[in-house]
Amino acid sequence: MVQSQQGAAPAPNSLIARLETQPRVRDFLVRAVASGRASHAYLFVGAPGSGKLDAAWALAQALLCEDGGCGSCDCCVRVARHTHPDVHHLAPESATGYLISQTRDLLDDVALAPIRARRKVYIIERAEQLRANSANALLKTLEEPPQGVTFILLGTSQDIILPTIVSRCQCVPFRTVSPVAAAEAVARSTGQTPARCRMAVAVAGSPARAVEFLKSADRQDARRRMLRALDALPHADEADVLDASKEIMGAVRAPLAEVKSTQQAVLEQNADYLSRGALKQLEDRNKRELNARERSGIMEVLASARSLLRDVLGILMDGSADIVNEDAADIVERLAQATTVPGAVGALDAVAAAERSIARNITPQLTFEVMLFDIRKALSCP
Repeated sequence: MVQSQQGAAPAPNSLIARLETQPRVRDFLVRAVASGRASHAYLFVGAPGSGKLDAAWALAQALLCEDGGCGSCDCCVRVARHTHPDVHHLAPESATGYLISQTRDLLDDVALAPIRARRKVYIIERAEQLRANSANALLKTLEEPPQGVTFILLGTSQDIILPTIVSRCQCVPFRTVSPVAAAEAVARSTGQTPARCRMAVAVAGSPARAVEFLKSADRQDARRRMLRALDALPHADEADVLDASKEIMGAVRAPLAEVKSTQQAVLEQNADYLSRGALKQLEDRNKRELNARERSGIMEVLASARSLLRDVLGILMDGSADIVNEDAADIVERLAQATTVPGAVGALDAVAAAERSIARNITPQLTFEVMLFDIRKALSCP
């Protein structure tokens, strides 16, 4: 268990900002970085929304930045934008888990020297999906990685991760953060109203990502398009649903344009001194990062739909219930008048099915189309 101590060294800015709701984890990681005794492999475990991924990116900043994670230097900015060539973010590329080819590519990359920094960091999401064949290829490197390499694995529980992986990592437990505490943290960081902060946490899933959401006009536009599509469903025909799905997918991809531009600039800067193989690996990494960001955007708009429909269900069950999406109260009211409790429950089931489809790598636009048709059908349930 992570223990907090009095007199801890001043926390790097990135860790302060991203781990306000996890003070014990923050103090533990700050001491490790400040003392130069950071582990070669961490396993962050906790429920979804506890901020594990945010903490992983913040720790990467602290490890690579010469000032321990100042949050404002070129290195920290690149890590925050997920464009630093020495920070690698991996997620399962198969519905059943990590592919053995992903692990082999990772091991090939580990053997290469850093491109810009003195260290390299590998963030591995959903470590429970490292199956035996992938895990076995990774174990020796995880136990004794090359000098200057840090692995940060993320999972929901030690109990569902292979013991051989757990034994090679320093486990850092994250506590569950209540929506109220998360919203309060976002309000302190942004100065925005409690209502907007509650909405942002419901959409983005954690305080740090909620702060980023409130700073992104593109991500907020994707949410608005999803809410407008839901509002129109009771009276929408097939063409309307198909058009709405296309618009939502376009809005999800809008924030990726800047990321692509930044990635291309990095490739051009490094083209003169990197080998063809190293450039190919950098291009592959960029592609994986774009895929991960697109998936994150998709899950965000699905969370927007789920949050709104929960508000509809709450109003149907208790007319005086508080709602999360106060800025869309008129949409909530219209949908509540157009459906029933079974209809709202069925609509929420359609959102859950869409989330499972995305996890199985079903085409996103097709997933949106099926979901909206299913919600339209559910809302008409008598």
